[in-house]
Amino acid sequence: MTSGLMTAREAGLIACVRCGLLHEKKIHECTRCGAYLESRDATSIQRVWALLFAGMITFVPANVLPMLKTNTLVEHSESTIIGGVFELIHHGSIGIAAIVFIASILIPVGKFIAIAYLAISVQRKSTLNQHQRHKLYEVVEFIGRWSMIDVFVVAILSALVQLDTIASINPGVAAFSFALSVIFTILSAQSFDARLIWDTDRTAHAK
Repeated sequence: MTSGLMTAREAGLIACVRCGLLHEKKIHECTRCGAYLESRDATSIQRVWALLFAGMITFVPANVLPMLKTNTLVEHSESTIIGGVFELIHHGSIGIAAIVFIASILIPVGKFIAIAYLAISVQRKSTLNQHQRHKLYEVVEFIGRWSMIDVFVVAILSALVQLDTIASINPGVAAFSFALSVIFTILSAQSFDARLIWDTDRTAHAK
C-alpha cells in the first residue's frame, strides 16, 4: 500500500538534479545553476546498461592480466589479483587475503549484479518493495568510493619500493583495467535515476 505523501512530480514541481532547487513544470531551465530541467531522465536506463557492460568488460582483463610486476636482482615476477590472494594465503596472511578477495572480486561482482537488478526491476515495472530497492541503490553508491582500494595499494607500493637495480614494483596492465572498471561502474550507478523506482511502485498501486 502506497503512502499518502505527494511527490514533487504529482504536485507539478521539478527538482534540479544539479542543485536541488524546486521549480514549476513550465520552467525548463534552473534559475539558480542554469541546468536543464526534466521530470525524469528518459535515457537513464540506456546509459546504465552501456556503462555497466563497459565496466564488466574491463573487469575481465583486470583479473586475468598482472596487477603487479616485481623486479629484483635474481628474478622477475608478475602477480594477478587471484594469484596475489593465493600467495597471501600461502604465506599465512589469511586475513589480508580475505580483504583483497572481498574488495577486488566479491564487491565488484556484487555491484554488477545490484545495478543490473535495479535496471531490470525498473524496466519490468517490478512491484517489489520500494524501500529495499532504494536501500540497495544507496549501498551501491556508498561502496563505490572504496572500490579503488586495489589501485591505491598498487600506487603506494610502486612509489615506496623503488630501489634502483636492487628491487622495484611497478603496476601492471590490470591496474589500469581495474581502475576503468571501477570508474565505469560508478558512472553507471550515478546514471541510474532512482525516481523511476517511485514511478513503477505508484503506477502499480494505482492499478
